[in-house]
Amino acid sequence: MCPASSSRVSELLVHWGHGDQDAREALIPLVYDELRRIARRYLWRERPDHTFQSAALVNEAYLRLVNQEPPQWQNRAHFFGVAAQLMRHILVDHARNRLAAKRGAGASRLTLNTKIPMPQQKEVDVVSLDDALTSLANLDSHQSRIVELRFFGGLSIVETAVVLGISPATVKREWATARVWLQREMSKKGAPK
Repeated sequence: MCPASSSRVSELLVHWGHGDQDAREALIPLVYDELRRIARRYLWRERPDHTFQSAALVNEAYLRLVNQEPPQWQNRAHFFGVAAQLMRHILVDHARNRLAAKRGAGASRLTLNTKIPMPQQKEVDVVSLDDALTSLANLDSHQSRIVELRFFGGLSIVETAVVLGISPATVKREWATARVWLQREMSKKGAPK
């Protein structure tokens, strides 16, 4: 996204936060492609026969965004971080419903990005990953938020630092710690009982 578009998006987000519905409607064409990219990134990690398509995931996230109180957006990175988090929750809800419908048969699989390598395991199911992130949030909500923004939202170190109001060095340090913790947590959950 070019700097002019980025500043326009930030401006529209501020107006939407103040209740301007026209600003919300003007925003959608400017952010739709980026939202689709985030959705495709999520769905790429899902099982091949997943019933969601990227457009449907974007539309569901959009409906959830507009059906809440007018948000107080900090900037475009904050908006995309929240949208990515909503998409994650939608997919986790979908996976849990699917598991419930099948009475616990095979969980949806999510192939993790190589930037977060898992020991002897290339796939993680969505529900287990969500449980691990929830556990991490209970221990350190800051690290959990960094994982959501970096891994699921696709934000860079710098963008994550801007959203959270911390230094890039802190994001790098916390990101490394969170990845190690998640690897350990996920390997415990994957171990036979």
